[in-house]
Amino acid sequence: MSPAECPERLRAEMVTELRARGALRSPEVAAAFAAVPREKFAPEASASAAYSANDTVVTKRNADGKATSSISAPWLQAEMLEAARLRRGSRVLEIGSGGYNAALATEIVGPEGAVVTVDIDPFVTDRATRFLAETGYPQVKVVLGDAEHAADELGPFDAILVTVGAWDCPWGHLLAPGGRMVVPLRFCGLTRSITFVRDGERFVGLDPAVCGFVPMQGAGEHREQVASLAGGGVTLTIDTGPVLDVEALERALTGERTELWTGVEVDAGVPFDTLGLWLATVEDTFGVIWQSPDQEDDLVKLVLRWFNPALITPDGFAYLTYREAPQGEAGGRRYEFGVHGHGPSGEDLAQRFVAQVKTWDRDWRRHPGPDFTLYPKHAVVADPAIGRIFPKRHTQLVMSWT
Repeated sequence: MSPAECPERLRAEMVTELRARGALRSPEVAAAFAAVPREKFAPEASASAAYSANDTVVTKRNADGKATSSISAPWLQAEMLEAARLRRGSRVLEIGSGGYNAALATEIVGPEGAVVTVDIDPFVTDRATRFLAETGYPQVKVVLGDAEHAADELGPFDAILVTVGAWDCPWGHLLAPGGRMVVPLRFCGLTRSITFVRDGERFVGLDPAVCGFVPMQGAGEHREQVASLAGGGVTLTIDTGPVLDVEALERALTGERTELWTGVEVDAGVPFDTLGLWLATVEDTFGVIWQSPDQEDDLVKLVLRWFNPALITPDGFAYLTYREAPQGEAGGRRYEFGVHGHGPSGEDLAQRFVAQVKTWDRDWRRHPGPDFTLYPKHAVVADPAIGRIFPKRHTQLVMSWT
């Protein structure tokens, strides 16, 4: 083995990097990352790939080549474990297996605690069981079943960690008093990892973080509307609304486009994720547009390759784009936001899009972002003064700006 692929050295470097970026903050979580051999849970990857702080390791794909199981990036696992505030003796439920994250949790809770990990795919649970036993964590209870109900008889839990993209959150009844649920919750094509704590019958959301996960399967699966265009090079996704006309959207993509500019500028590397949240608040047509990594032509010019904001109708769409702007005072690269509109509705969508980008820039850009609260489905919830309610099967997610 070359020195560059030495797992022990790579593991130590990963811990150092995660500490430096603030993803590892407590000695208990840091010690877990230093102890668990991540490479043993990702035999399909090289050691250097397994220990890349920013990268996931895909462990299974479906017939279409889409990932159906993966080991999350270390930075995100660290953030979620820190958010869960595990302690010695905690009982932990993990939704979505793989083995590595369960091993990390086991290191933290110690022999006095317990970790249960659930997955719907026998391929995943079989390898998780095998890898956990081989690395010294046979005490983890691996459950094959649909996470919608598979853990109902096993609670309560002090912490619930969901490591798949969940459109809903049916696990609140399993949370012990004072416990925390860390859930990558999906809405309007976006995903935010939110830490939920109980407040009466509702759950208050803390510290939403941008993330992406393999979507939930089974009873909790949620099918968004997806229009794959240009042979899969461009994809439009919207949560609800009228049925998309893929042929009309294909014509719109290759036809003439409207190009508008906002006058709103951003420095390279400065996050602007609250813009998407604002658009999702005020626009029922909000969705996202994706570009395949293999797409090399100029059909679209997206600000973000993934989760790029868009407004979408059955026969047209508009999306956020950019162009180079004069350098700022610090001399770094700077960009102006613009909007490209396509199809019969493209011009109207682009004008609305531009107006909302300007509103965000004026009123909400320097705001920390909206609050998230989760209510039971049966609860009577008042419409927020500025915000939106996302009805789900078991719950209602309220996003409010104050």
